Amino acid sequence: MTTTSALVPYLGGALALGGVAVAASRRRELMVRWCAWAVGVPLVTAAFWWGRPGAAAVAVLVAVVAVLEYGALMRLGRADRTVLAAAVVGVVLTAWLAPGQELRALAVGALAVAAVPLLAGDADHGLRRLGAGLLGLAWLSVLAALVPLGADALALFAAVSVADIVAYFAGRRFGGPLLSPLSPAKRWSGTVAGAAAGLAVLAALSVLSWPAALAVAVGGPAGDLLESMVKRGARVKDAGSWLPGSGGLLDRIDSLLIALAVLLVLS
Repeated sequence: MTTTSALVPYLGGALALGGVAVAASRRRELMVRWCAWAVGVPLVTAAFWWGRPGAAAVAVLVAVVAVLEYGALMRLGRADRTVLAAAVVGVVLTAWLAPGQELRALAVGALAVAAVPLLAGDADHGLRRLGAGLLGLAWLSVLAALVPLGADALALFAAVSVADIVAYFAGRRFGGPLLSPLSPAKRWSGTVAGAAAGLAVLAALSVLSWPAALAVAVGGPAGDLLESMVKRGARVKDAGSWLPGSGGLLDRIDSLLIALAVLLVLS
């Protein structure tokens, strides 16, 4: 397991090199995105430096925002969103305060999510609300993994982020078959190039292992496609509009979520 202090020089160097590349490109969209990274990366790194409480705080904050965005995409009402947010936060706090009891917390959360449309007697939309709530709980509760993984999760996020960026530009450059009809911008050529770049990041950060490699190479693209499916169902381009250069928070962490899930299963 790596440490946050060991990651700081690499993250700082990556930000500096990214800033130089963005300045050279003179593309406003990239400049806005880099500024968001320049603010967010130091804050998140500082939280992880604090240890498990800091990781839990980041996971709780991200979970609440992600639930709000997901709820808007799935057209969930206030009660559904509130209970779903409480359920996901409960799983995160369990990972911090009562390790080993996460599955029990997940089961309690699922019952609470199911109770909302049942108690409302919603025969018209109850099944849709139930399915959307349980999907959101399963998808977003993976954020609880940030607590035990600590700096390894930060390294995984760096790897999937680099893989996403490389996949986008390599796919545009080399073209080729689509990865999936869910995402017309994703190409197999870009996915392979992105996976290679992500593995290189894992190796540079000394966290390369076969579970982490599969998490980046398979989980990352799968997470992106899952969010694309949700957004296409909602007929929107982005999960939000408040995060400069990225749309919403879900647009930024979609690859990380399934990568974390893959890493948990294989570990």
